[in-house]
Amino acid sequence: MSIAIVYSRAQQGVKAPLISVEVNMARGLPALSIVGLPETAVKESKDRVRAALTNSGFDFPVKRITINLAPADVPKEGCRFDLAIAIGILAASGQVDADSLTHYEFLGELALNGALRGVHGVLPAALQCRQDGRRLICPAANRDEAGLASAATIYGAEHLLQVCAHLAGQTMLAPVVASTAGTVQPVDNDLDEIRGQQQAKRALEVAAAGEHSLLMIGPPGTGKTMLASRLPGLLPLMTEEQALETAAVVSSSYQAIDFMRWRQRPFRAPHHTASAAALVGGGSIPRPGEISLAHQGVLFLDELPEFDRRVLEVLREPLESGKVTISRAGRQAEFPASFQLVAAMNPCPCGYLGDNQRACRCTPDQIQRYHGKISGPLLDRIDLQVMVPRLSCAELLGRQAAAVDNSATVRERVEAARARQLERAGVSNAQLANKQIEQFCSLSQAQHLMLVQAMEKLKLSARAYHKVLKTALTLADLEQRDSIENQHLTEALGYRLLESRMNAG
Repeated sequence: MSIAIVYSRAQQGVKAPLISVEVNMARGLPALSIVGLPETAVKESKDRVRAALTNSGFDFPVKRITINLAPADVPKEGCRFDLAIAIGILAASGQVDADSLTHYEFLGELALNGALRGVHGVLPAALQCRQDGRRLICPAANRDEAGLASAATIYGAEHLLQVCAHLAGQTMLAPVVASTAGTVQPVDNDLDEIRGQQQAKRALEVAAAGEHSLLMIGPPGTGKTMLASRLPGLLPLMTEEQALETAAVVSSSYQAIDFMRWRQRPFRAPHHTASAAALVGGGSIPRPGEISLAHQGVLFLDELPEFDRRVLEVLREPLESGKVTISRAGRQAEFPASFQLVAAMNPCPCGYLGDNQRACRCTPDQIQRYHGKISGPLLDRIDLQVMVPRLSCAELLGRQAAAVDNSATVRERVEAARARQLERAGVSNAQLANKQIEQFCSLSQAQHLMLVQAMEKLKLSARAYHKVLKTALTLADLEQRDSIENQHLTEALGYRLLESRMNAG
């Protein structure tokens, strides 16, 4: 047989499009050429494949060999096609049964001695391979990552000879057992470790229950970072589908997956010197940024005004859409970015405005410029804004005045509230569309009048109006109420007071 077709997978963001490796052998001067939009690493595979085949005891055909990576308009990069090309050459030259390749896909880099080396982005390929009903053969170094795709048939091999023996039915590779590690979510940082700050803890619970964004404002050292780090432990446990989405983003970013914690909500806290590309993703070959790595989890931005304003502005669209599209010359990639934004900032440049223990040294102009670093449109998209004041020494060093709920207790209330939301609308309250808001956030005439007066006094936008309604609905869900009551609406409006003060300068 002079033509063979072997299946493999490319990488485009978190997607893994199918690639058909077509190998044709013809008479003529011995040569090997690779076509189909290959990049440098793919072109160099012909030398690796040649050495791997000869050093493994196979005959390298002395013919004119053409390898086409189809479809030809999809860019191919990396060393992931080495194994598929080698198997294709062996099949086209009759050294491997070509009929045995129909139900398999191949990924892996070849060493010169025929050993298989691990590659990046195996999990998206394994998930797509499972969906298409094929079996995946990959390097043994990637077996744990590929094994996260439950119900997929995965084989891990150390050497090219093992792959060929498996295809010939001589020595079968053992299928990878799907990983069950990481199914339990331990709470490393518990909410009951934080003293005081009851208002901030309440806001944290509301944010977790409705998937709302949160801004905490307070002097240095009042526990804003500690509070933010407790939010992942309050969120509902991820489903397997959500966990696989998050792990696929990590895999496509060329980072290692923590197999003991892959079922936990991610918590990303980039430094304020991060660039826009680091936050949303980028590069000549698009890679996910921090907002995508925080998918299904929490993105914490400490010292919010210290971020470059242009960097913060790129968050506006992903906050609304839950995804980000990165376009480069000749290629485009879309990454999921459904994250919960938690931000923290000082009330002024020196940090002590309103502090009852230290005097503020900032002038009104300095305070206004400091607040002006956060644009109105971005502030408008943050659902909850809460003060985190300094605790007195008695509160900090004394015993807790009353029993404090731990993270597990709060998470039970959050899961109950989130279950009501999913049953009612299929999404969390923060993701409700305008028509759903009108349907589920009905108000009495007196409540409507109260909200209109508050909007005029606080100078809230139409977006803020909808966010107040969604927050009030979350408060009702936490109390298992079927409708929004006056206390829910009043508390929801209280989470917008800081915005009106900051906008007023």
